[in-house]
Amino acid sequence: MKSADLAVLGCEQLATCRGSIPKRKGALQDVGVIEKGCIASHQGKIVFIGDEKNFKEEVRLEESGVRIDGKGLVGLPGFVDPHTHLPFAGTREQEFVLRLEGYTYQQLAEKGLGIQTTVNATRQASKKELLSLCLSRLDRMILYGTTTVEGKSGYGLNFDDEIKQLEALREADRLHSIDIISTFMGAHEVPQEYKSKKNDYIDLLINQVLPEVKEKNLAEFFDVFCEEGVYSIEETKKLARAAKDAGLKIKIHADEFSPLGGAQLAAEEGASSADHLINITEEGIRKLAQSQTAATLLPAVSFFLMLDKKAPVRKLIEEGAIVALATDFNPGSSMTESMLFVLQLAVFTLNMSIEEAINASTANAAYSLARHQDVGSLEVGKKLDLVLYEVPNYPTIVYHLGINPIKHVIKNGKLAVKDGKILKRN
Repeated sequence: MKSADLAVLGCEQLATCRGSIPKRKGALQDVGVIEKGCIASHQGKIVFIGDEKNFKEEVRLEESGVRIDGKGLVGLPGFVDPHTHLPFAGTREQEFVLRLEGYTYQQLAEKGLGIQTTVNATRQASKKELLSLCLSRLDRMILYGTTTVEGKSGYGLNFDDEIKQLEALREADRLHSIDIISTFMGAHEVPQEYKSKKNDYIDLLINQVLPEVKEKNLAEFFDVFCEEGVYSIEETKKLARAAKDAGLKIKIHADEFSPLGGAQLAAEEGASSADHLINITEEGIRKLAQSQTAATLLPAVSFFLMLDKKAPVRKLIEEGAIVALATDFNPGSSMTESMLFVLQLAVFTLNMSIEEAINASTANAAYSLARHQDVGSLEVGKKLDLVLYEVPNYPTIVYHLGINPIKHVIKNGKLAVKDGKILKRN
């Protein structure tokens, strides 16, 4: 008999997302549903998943173990959000109003607004203030089913404030039940004080900030905004290779506003992911499809910026790319912490099936962060990161809009959200 310290019994459905990961093409349509399913864990790891008959034969729940009645509930893996700008200060409502009046994202940046507005606010905030902001945002994320999240720096754009952002992320990871994976993104923009001497700023990132990040083990990934007017292909390549030499994995903001070729570069450099891809070229699609680099799509950005053009997800899937989804939570182009909302947007605005969107938000999202051996699907040996929805079947989480149907969230085999309320932080 297997010993368990937590068991969820008699779920209407368990959508396990199990199988070979990453999922490509038709495999994205399979969410591995178990009807009337049971799942159990011991010390945070799944020890059983199957039907009630086999549970009774194979599992012994410890005397002090937690038993959860799954009747009326549907279970899915916890969402993995692989692209956020979590540790920022300030908001940009006035900029949003200007966009409603017709200003574009690029026009606002030319006025000194955009990213620079958040840079100013983040530089002024203390590490303690950033930590408090991160924790409140993580609370909202877990209430909407996110159990693993990536967080980037990139609103400091100097030595002290980039380090401050990453240190705030590390402390938030220690305090909150959500697992945080940190990304150093000093190459998010060129700061105002270096606008006329970009090469000096690139040297600062490579020769001063990057070594400090590495020495203090503050980040696992490195990201760069490869975009017209920000970092060119050659500059991105220089930065990415320096980061790889320092032992960091690579992510690239690619082909968001212009078809610069960031997706091809990401594939050629062996990046973990190429993100955005609203203006990806046919060559970029082909290169990603032939690579191990995930195509991380951010449908809330097109929605929030009210863009007619969207990432060509059908072509990416048909060609065989590894498609993942993320919020891109940030104050300028995607002010949402909800992966549930992003999953719904992927279905309604990108023409993804419900099953494709679920797999892209869980298994493939975990793959894009090199976490698919631990999270992203419900399989024996992986962490029990489980979200229980009060719905009759899994399609209802997309069909019924404007509500939060999540009743319980289990993180690392422990109840983190019960009856829609956070129990406690670590």
